[in-house]
Amino acid sequence: MARRLIATSLLAAVLGLRVGAAPARAQTDGAAIRPFTIHVDDSVLAELKAKLARARIPEPLEGGGWTYGTDVAYLRSLVAYWRDNFDWREQERRLNRLEQFTTDIDGLTIHFVHRRSKEPHALPLLVTHGWPGSFVEFTKIIGPLTDPASHGGRREDAFDVVMPSIPGFAFSAKPREPGFDPARIAAIEAKLMARLGYTRYGAQGGDWGAIISAAVARADAPHVAGLHLNMCTAPPPPGADPTSGLTDAERARLKGRDLFQAEETGYQQIQGTKPQTIGIALNDSPVGLAAWIVEKFRTWCDCGGNPDSVFTKDELLTNIMIYWVTQTAASSARIYYESRHAAPAAPRRVEAPTACADFPKEVIWAPRRWLEPRFNITRWTEMPRGGHFAAFEQPALLVDDVRAFFRDLR
Repeated sequence: MARRLIATSLLAAVLGLRVGAAPARAQTDGAAIRPFTIHVDDSVLAELKAKLARARIPEPLEGGGWTYGTDVAYLRSLVAYWRDNFDWREQERRLNRLEQFTTDIDGLTIHFVHRRSKEPHALPLLVTHGWPGSFVEFTKIIGPLTDPASHGGRREDAFDVVMPSIPGFAFSAKPREPGFDPARIAAIEAKLMARLGYTRYGAQGGDWGAIISAAVARADAPHVAGLHLNMCTAPPPPGADPTSGLTDAERARLKGRDLFQAEETGYQQIQGTKPQTIGIALNDSPVGLAAWIVEKFRTWCDCGGNPDSVFTKDELLTNIMIYWVTQTAASSARIYYESRHAAPAAPRRVEAPTACADFPKEVIWAPRRWLEPRFNITRWTEMPRGGHFAAFEQPALLVDDVRAFFRDLR
């Protein structure tokens, strides 16, 4: 791909490039990078409030709790708070303090947060979310990553952060054609980093963000300095006994993972086969959407079964609102279908240095022995606490590990 080099600091500033960095991979097609501000129309909020007021929630079985799905008592409490106390305009103002932009890549409008550090030698870091999350998950880590000196860190550990919304999620466009699987999304993200002028960057992610970030590290290998994952998974290596050489603790954790796969992955089957059907239901019912999403946050977090012990209701509802106001329940679910039905490709090892932040309650997990044939693992951190939503649950632990991993890769 032909790339022009940006020579003047004035043009670099206009395009959002870091002046004084290594020669930049500039915009290749002249596409604009546009500032973006969230503003939800009053009529959308009024309709939402009316729907919440008319919610029909089924009666649960006695003592069912969360066993059969979302706990009805918890959901009633959450919906009442959403209807009577949640202040979307305040959350909108908070989110709009983030530097947000859109640009067009491969026929899609891509929304992203891009905060540049004030430190002159900051390392660009591409951070990708998953489902049922959004860029809202990262609000606690943006400041510590970009301005470490103000958050108990060292200036030399600063990052520029780029946090795109996956196509079909949040304020990115909904694909109108099939085929936007993780590899295709990774190609879009690599083009985004090139458009921003970054010649060398790190990649970080969990959930789908881990899968997409690994694909970025393969597809854009000459420009990826390192890969940091907080969901570390791979199939077992070929051979007779996949548990051979594993510790007792690793075998026990695999049993827990297998139980999760058996009892907690119905959503994968639905979204991987008929995402449009469930998407129609979730797009029409805010209560249904909340039930579908909050159950995942509760089950996948390190919260002892009580999501309120880790997340505030405002945090949970702000993330849910992103899905509601953008009407992306169906389009976001389709990533499961696209991944499942993508053409098989020969697995390629990630050669970039790779770190695994191993949070103990991560539900999608593989032992290091399984990962090493697929990744060049140079750092493995066993975290004391935390689950699937690392940036949301344990931001300080995640930030410290990201800083430490990239310290020798700058």
